[in-house]
Amino acid sequence: MFRAFWPFALALCAASATAGEVTSFDLKNGLKVVVIEDHRAPVVTQMVWYKAGSADEKPGVSGIAHFLEHLMFKGTDTVAPGDFSKIVEANGGSDNAFTSSDYTGYFQRIAADRLEMVMKMEADRMRNLKLSEDDWKTELQVIIEERNQRTDSDPGAIFSEQRRAAQFLNHPYGTPIIGWRHEMEGLTRQDALDWYRTYYAPNDAVLVIAGDVMPDKVKALAETYYGPLAPSDGIGERKRPQEPAQLSERRMSFKDPRVAQPYVTRSYIAPERDASDQKKAAALTILAAALGGSSQTSILSKALQFDQKIALYAYAGYDGTSYDDTTFDLAVAPAPGVSLADAEKAMDAVLADVMKNGIPAEQFARIKTQIRAENIYAEDSVASLARRYGEALTTGLTIADVQEWPAVLDAVTQEDVLAAAAEVLDRRRAVTGWMMPEGATDNTTELMQ
Repeated sequence: MFRAFWPFALALCAASATAGEVTSFDLKNGLKVVVIEDHRAPVVTQMVWYKAGSADEKPGVSGIAHFLEHLMFKGTDTVAPGDFSKIVEANGGSDNAFTSSDYTGYFQRIAADRLEMVMKMEADRMRNLKLSEDDWKTELQVIIEERNQRTDSDPGAIFSEQRRAAQFLNHPYGTPIIGWRHEMEGLTRQDALDWYRTYYAPNDAVLVIAGDVMPDKVKALAETYYGPLAPSDGIGERKRPQEPAQLSERRMSFKDPRVAQPYVTRSYIAPERDASDQKKAAALTILAAALGGSSQTSILSKALQFDQKIALYAYAGYDGTSYDDTTFDLAVAPAPGVSLADAEKAMDAVLADVMKNGIPAEQFARIKTQIRAENIYAEDSVASLARRYGEALTTGLTIADVQEWPAVLDAVTQEDVLAAAAEVLDRRRAVTGWMMPEGATDNTTELMQ
């Protein structure tokens, strides 16, 4: 089975619960349970989200959150190593896991009448994981090889990793989720057990059950299987080192002979979605959609790809579902014969025009319509709904925030977007990077203003 960290970015809006009722309750041991009813098909998704990701790791053991994700499939006294996924598959289901900066999650999608089976197995490994010497040593080589394949052999991935480290000088978001290689190589069984015993506990987890279920039945099962699990006394407030104020632009260039297509990127520190205060994040979400949400109609694409024909690709992105401050990102890949310097200047000219003249009214209205449509379409996937609630509840948001998000987006005005853009799109708080093939000219100094 494919095991990997999942720094996934969700759709522009989190769905409301019109596909079914949303019920929540807490067990006595601290486990929060969310039930999303959807009786259109006799299937169910179980997701367990732990409020611990790579940004919660102690210095020197980067990658331990992702390493433990792999080790969670090594078995317990009642489930043999490697049998968890085999049992799920034998019962017609599928399962996987993911690690991000802010959380780690495990899920199964299976027939509704098999919910008790997967709930019993998932609860079992929450507190009863067994790790042999062979298990952890073998899996350590697996994650190192994963880094070889996904990062070290990909110049774009290396460039991205270096840019993020330049962006976050003090906050642990600057450390890659998979870990720095030299620290990964030193991870031990005890490191994994320390992480597991601290964070893999009911009082640091959210259980989301979505699909053809009834809340009272879910509550009974949760109390039976998760209820007896002891909470951890090692759970404290999530306090992380924060970034000092960035006072000047940071610039970097990365050269690699394997680079086939050069491009320029820029990322700005940006606020995340905050509980009961999502207006600014909503404005940035719409700004990202306007600038680069569509390869055909977005402002950057239209200006640089079609009107000026100086770019092959243009992008803008923002995902505010983050525990701490996140980033607002831009990228432009220049057309053949166009320098990175010219591509960056053209990108900045487009940004300046938007700051001066705003988003065309017709395009602003179209984006609002697209967001409403995406909100409706999102409800077609019960698994997507489960992810939205799980991600929100592990990054400081509430069920009410998830349900109110579409309305907050719909209420955003042009003035809100321009105010957010003026605050965030400040090059003094940005990291600008050039990726280019070996031997290319690095003339970034001419752009430092």
